[in-house]
Amino acid sequence: MRGSESQVVCDSCGRRVPRSKGIVYEKMVKYGTEPNSLSNVRFMTRRKVYYCISCAKHRGIFEKKAREAERHSANKFE
Repeated sequence: MRGSESQVVCDSCGRRVPRSKGIVYEKMVKYGTEPNSLSNVRFMTRRKVYYCISCAKHRGIFEKKAREAERHSANKFE
């Protein structure tokens, strides 16, 4: 049914996009006593983050399909 798809909010710009168009990215979140210290990590969790297409392209998360196909075909012949 048209128009009944749920909306997600882009984590970068705040734009509302349909769930099918949103790019899902799993982000690792680390909690510890000192910032930027890997030795004192007490708790690690994964968090799903949604980005709109333009923000995902800008951050390098999402590429055009033609570029992905070129990269995968180049890896086959090596």
